[in-house]
Amino acid sequence: MNEHIAPVALDRAYRVLNHGPTVLVSASHDGVDNVMAAAWSCALDFSPPKVTVVLDKATRTRALVEKSGYFALQVPNLGQLELTYKVGTRSLNELPDKLAQSGVELFRMEGFDVPLVEGSSAWLICKLIPEPHNQQAYDLFIGEVVGAWADTRVFKDGHWQFEQADARWRSLHYIAGGHFYAIGEAAVVREP
Repeated sequence: MNEHIAPVALDRAYRVLNHGPTVLVSASHDGVDNVMAAAWSCALDFSPPKVTVVLDKATRTRALVEKSGYFALQVPNLGQLELTYKVGTRSLNELPDKLAQSGVELFRMEGFDVPLVEGSSAWLICKLIPEPHNQQAYDLFIGEVVGAWADTRVFKDGHWQFEQADARWRSLHYIAGGHFYAIGEAAVVREP
């Protein structure tokens, strides 16, 4: 395992997503792995920690999540800009070697059979909380976070450290049409 990957306390897992990044969603079932980009995800609850993500009916990742009951959310960074765009605009349904062509390297954490994207800034493994109405009507999936990790070069002591990290670690925020922003400078209000 990468020496820079450290566990994140589950009661702090919401902090991985609370700044609104684009995420990479990965899942696996019956020997098929896939990764897609998603702009609509967020932290939902603290205890147990929960997240939401929108997965369109046309995506292969959604079918893998529904069959396996698990998915992972990863926080991609500026160093993964092209990878993020490629997995978000290519479909495994039309391109069987999508992951290889997109430059995706996967790994797994011990005890979990969910593929994770190498080089991301943080990873949340989630157990699907089935909500058939929300999934069918709104493409909205809810997951309980059962494992959380972050790269210590950018996330330490339960907080993002973007201002101290190399710029390649800045999270991505998707606007539209291949246009992203990387998270900017910190603006802190000092309480009296």
